Amino acid sequence: MGGEFHRLIRPQVYTQMHYAISEVTHMDMGELWSHGEEFAVAARDFLGWCGEESIYCTWGAMDLTELQRNMRYFSVENPFPKPLFYYDIQKLYGLFYKDGVKPSLDTAVEEMGLLENRPFHRALDDAYYTGKVWARMMEEWGEERLLPYRSVDYYRIPDNKKEEVRMVFPSYSKYVSRGFPSKEDAMKERSVAEMKCYKCGRMLRKKVRWFTPNQKIYYGLALCPEHGYLKGKIRMKRIDDTQVYVVKTLKLTDEDGALEIMARKDDMRKKRAQRSREKKKRMKSGQNKKTR
Repeated sequence: MGGEFHRLIRPQVYTQMHYAISEVTHMDMGELWSHGEEFAVAARDFLGWCGEESIYCTWGAMDLTELQRNMRYFSVENPFPKPLFYYDIQKLYGLFYKDGVKPSLDTAVEEMGLLENRPFHRALDDAYYTGKVWARMMEEWGEERLLPYRSVDYYRIPDNKKEEVRMVFPSYSKYVSRGFPSKEDAMKERSVAEMKCYKCGRMLRKKVRWFTPNQKIYYGLALCPEHGYLKGKIRMKRIDDTQVYVVKTLKLTDEDGALEIMARKDDMRKKRAQRSREKKKRMKSGQNKKTR
């Protein structure tokens, strides 16, 4: 079964369009004002068209988040389940064809030889091309390989520990936490700090404890006696000015990957030591000036 849904949205917040957006989309404010509908009307029509059993596929991770953000702003009831799972075709294309690198939609379309006489950067055409890429991937890889790699939307994070999301994929695992008052509070939580092998479920002792070079991303390393090195990455994401939440990814790696984590921590330690020496030098210089 196939079909199309297309609506232009009449601007209600921003009254001007940046020239670069106009050039990319080939639209202007006049067209949106004359042919566009109110967001709330179009959103309700879209949700009704989708139905209750829909599976959403996007190119990138922001579409469903932005849709829900606008739904909240315009007081449209959010009917999506929590957590909301979907398929990020850009991520999947990167995983299966580009060693994890996420390409633009036009790049993927050209690489697959799917280019037609349709422009990019307009919602309906981009949705059309995304569907074409997904269909080709299904032909080449099959449902059994692709469908386990669901993504989870982060717009509505877990409200409590019971709602926290744990997902195991063929090549990595992911954990999405509830909110915490601070990064420090998050890192004290056992479910955040632990490293568990997603192949055998064994709780592992860390070879490299969690460290962060920038307070936004944390890295760690553990060793499973059966499956080898497990590298971890924690991304701290802010909900608002009062809370943060964690997205933790664990992935098996080889010795080179383990050495890279160790080298990154060593490099961070050296930089901190260098900054400490420079700070002491500046303080000593300031003290010497005062005694003259």
